[in-house]
Amino acid sequence: MPDEGVAARSQGTRSVSENPRDSLHKLPLADIPLETPGLRKACMIKNVQLESVVELFNDERSGSGQVAVRQLGSIFPADKATITRDSILLSRLASLNSFDVYSLRLELRRLDIQVNDVAALKLSEEKRRELTTYMKSFTLPLIQQVFGNGTDQFNDVFEIINAIAKPNRDEAINNLRRLADGLNITIQDIPEFLEDYGDVFLSLAYFRSCLDRIVPEIHEFLGWMMEIKNSWQHGKDRPLMRTLDQIQGSLNDITASITGRFEYFDRRSQRFWEQIDAATFRQVKEAITSHHVTIGGVLCGLAVKMSLWKQRFGSNPGSPNRRVEFLKSEMIPGLDTLRTIEMQASATKD
Repeated sequence: MPDEGVAARSQGTRSVSENPRDSLHKLPLADIPLETPGLRKACMIKNVQLESVVELFNDERSGSGQVAVRQLGSIFPADKATITRDSILLSRLASLNSFDVYSLRLELRRLDIQVNDVAALKLSEEKRRELTTYMKSFTLPLIQQVFGNGTDQFNDVFEIINAIAKPNRDEAINNLRRLADGLNITIQDIPEFLEDYGDVFLSLAYFRSCLDRIVPEIHEFLGWMMEIKNSWQHGKDRPLMRTLDQIQGSLNDITASITGRFEYFDRRSQRFWEQIDAATFRQVKEAITSHHVTIGGVLCGLAVKMSLWKQRFGSNPGSPNRRVEFLKSEMIPGLDTLRTIEMQASATKD
């Protein structure tokens, strides 16, 4: 394969060992019905400028080999016909703001794109087990409703859902009947409800875990960035100082707003357990899923930028000049777009 047009840089990527299905920024193209054989082992990723590119390889020695969709013809000259057709589909995928599974479920349906395996739109079992701690806060009301106790006896999400779906105590079965009556469904429909319930709140747990990882990184980054103000090279550069303040303001606004959205979801969820019925659950589900695409887009952009910052400066904080160069070339591009997405989405809350 010729190397022309491929940028071998490790930009905007996390560890290559991370399961792509659990990623905000990476979409394995093996899951997409493409015709060009050489693309089946590639991924579409978000780079640090928040552009969608095709990543042809990613390893510790060579870095990340990224190419724009429009350049694929020069990379696969022997597959001109298929690459032309595939590029049309890839251009549609490139318009997405995030490649997390929950955003993809909605966006691929909107774009009328099928996946080769429905498992591609589910988190890995490892990730679901990792999210058990987050899920307990959502499943505790359900456990209390059915069993009258907490969730400490369960090791992962699957055990929690299965325990509710297949209770072995008369009291629990009676409580399930009352739950079914409240939802205006039959007890035979409870497993389907539980699957739906589990998936909705698993999505919330996933996004919250991403947020909890990113927010401390942003606070650390802001401290690192504002140290530039104390440097003799740049301390009196007023336009640069305004830029630093704008970056700080944008990141603070974004994190405060998206945190507020999660608080809103918590309030809506609490309403469901105060008034258990099918209509209230549909409202909760809609309130959460209607924000999947925008939450995914904002978290994806922040995660990519923080990831590259840690790669570049995690072991060496860098000189003031290097920091300013990074801010201008890598941090600023796309940041206003993230802020706009978040502010507009936050305004849609009830």
